[in-house]
Amino acid sequence: MPDPGSPFHPVSAATVHEAAGRRGALPSRIKPIAETMQVQGPAFTVRLAPGDNLGLHRAIYTAAPGDVLVADTGGHLEYGYWGEILNEAATARGLAGLVLDGGVRDVERLRTAGFPVFAAGICIRGTIKDPTSAIAVSTTIRIGDVSVRPGDLVVADVDGVVVIPADDAAEVLRASAERDEREEKIIDRVRAGESTLSIYGLEPGTS
Repeated sequence: MPDPGSPFHPVSAATVHEAAGRRGALPSRIKPIAETMQVQGPAFTVRLAPGDNLGLHRAIYTAAPGDVLVADTGGHLEYGYWGEILNEAATARGLAGLVLDGGVRDVERLRTAGFPVFAAGICIRGTIKDPTSAIAVSTTIRIGDVSVRPGDLVVADVDGVVVIPADDAAEVLRASAERDEREEKIIDRVRAGESTLSIYGLEPGTS
């Protein structure tokens, strides 16, 4: 999660998705490799060539500290694009985390290291590093039905990953905080004995 000086504020991915009008959810196949992992920060995007992780190496040394790498594999998921060496390099660079629509490996060591990694799966299959491959960094990419641009807000936790356009981020975070406050009040009412049907006006005959 961000440090106290960050412009971002800790909120859940689900809350951000709802507060944004149910926008920005990446495919549910992208999950944290450990349930406690979470990340929030600006996207640094990379488009990879199939089975080639050179773009990730380049992205690590182009992104700024605090950035979240967001990588598109063009649907070629069955490769281990990320492993222990890249994880150590990203950590040394001060990056905030990785969101990868593809596979990762060396998972036991990645979990121990604690750098937030969100991936579409675990895959042992190796990759190449072809300098002539069609890769691009800091460009608009598309994962599922969501376009991701450099600087967009990324919020990811055990429930999934959501990406919000940078221009909307401040307003969505404000709305997210308000939503959290409302839900805390609802939880208090439920614990006090009220029914969710009553709270939400869902009882028979309620218009």
